[in-house]
Amino acid sequence: MNISVVIPLLNEQESLNELHDWIAKVMQSNHFSYEIIFIDDGSTDKSWQTIQSLVNKDVNVKGIRFFKNYGKSQALHIGFNKAKGDVIITMDADLQDNPEEIPELYNMIVNEGFDLVSGWKKKRFDSVISKNLPSKLFNWVARRTSGVKLHDFNCGLKALKNEVIKNIDVSGEMHRYIPVLVKNEGFNKIGEKVVQHQARKYGKTKFGMERFIFGFLDLITIWFVSRFGKRPMHFFGALGVIMFIIGFGFALYIGIDKLFVNPLGRLITERPQFYISLVTMIIGTQFFVAGFLGEIILRSQHDKKRYSIKEELNL
Repeated sequence: MNISVVIPLLNEQESLNELHDWIAKVMQSNHFSYEIIFIDDGSTDKSWQTIQSLVNKDVNVKGIRFFKNYGKSQALHIGFNKAKGDVIITMDADLQDNPEEIPELYNMIVNEGFDLVSGWKKKRFDSVISKNLPSKLFNWVARRTSGVKLHDFNCGLKALKNEVIKNIDVSGEMHRYIPVLVKNEGFNKIGEKVVQHQARKYGKTKFGMERFIFGFLDLITIWFVSRFGKRPMHFFGALGVIMFIIGFGFALYIGIDKLFVNPLGRLITERPQFYISLVTMIIGTQFFVAGFLGEIILRSQHDKKRYSIKEELNL
């Protein structure tokens, strides 16, 4: 199979038929073998009924329904697990991503050898204040922190090799950082393509300003996990040792000073160095214990269930 199109969605019933017809037209005109996987992430409208009707009329359509809203990352995770295509295309269900971009994205993966190609919505139809400016700041920080040189980390339109999606773990809210996850797994040929951004035709956006705040927090998390996720003692242990040595140094200094240099001077407890040494040694010990506990947890952890599937169609 050439292409799997993975589409997570939440309350997008108005756009699903139009999106399906548009994707099918592009696939058929380019003679691709394909599948379209819709993941209903707990919709409360009639999105699932629409997906059922699409499955009944098109054998290339498949559906997955969650019991409740678990988030876009979890929807992509199950979609990636089920996808069978040589190239996986991710896109949003709101018609703001243009299916006409799929052939070129496919070509860049198959013929140009990219591991991942991310869309860049260079010209956007979103609000300048609430989306464009925060997005530019967010992407600048993401580039500086991750080292991945992309203009638009959060674009839903992406193309990935099958072997890439089978080797990354998209969890929490990490769908924003799929390129970073890909890089961390050793797939370094990451490209970018300017794509057409469509104005939203139906409904309203599911994301507010809070996604940028959460996005920055997730960026810190993914940086830490990529650096120290498999060896927390290297971070917490090293920090703890440094803090303890600083505290011990102060304690040694005031001890020698009191015993040999100035025994008739102020009491040790009246000197600020005493409290500096005490606090830094306690903090250093706590950091060291945190690293030790992190190592124990890492070695004893088991995979947790991230979502519950209510129904599957044509899978």
